[in-house]
Amino acid sequence: MNIDNLILWGFAATLILTTLMAGSRPLGFTRMDLPFMLGTMFTSNRNKAPWIGFLAHLTMGWFFAFIYGAAFESSGLHTWWFGMAIGFVHGAFVLSVGLEILNFVHPRMANPSQGPTPTRQLEPPGFLALNYGKGTPVVTLLGHLIYGGVLGTFYN
Repeated sequence: MNIDNLILWGFAATLILTTLMAGSRPLGFTRMDLPFMLGTMFTSNRNKAPWIGFLAHLTMGWFFAFIYGAAFESSGLHTWWFGMAIGFVHGAFVLSVGLEILNFVHPRMANPSQGPTPTRQLEPPGFLALNYGKGTPVVTLLGHLIYGGVLGTFYN
């Protein structure tokens, strides 16, 4: 496994994914702010949460780059299209399972069946994160396809 490549391109792919997600908010495709959501898991300070969440997302991006690298090595395929295929599975998992689990482990996210409380004020993502806008699943899948494509293209 080429660890140097995974560190470099995992960082680049995560930055691209995060930028795409952040850029889609002002364009009206989604209301989901993933760094903010992740950051508020660690702090109640709404000003510090985006930076903490960005660092958490970057760390997770590096972690997942190693999973992609293991898939590239075990399959013998080091191509952009295989990276995008893994990215599709990754994005589908995030939308269908990952964000649903967040409802139950996030200390500041409202429970879908109970609603907000004084400490649990963040809106839960809902099925396929549709509570954050109809474009959220598309943007999330597109971001993960690009993430996988970048890793597949540049992993040697």
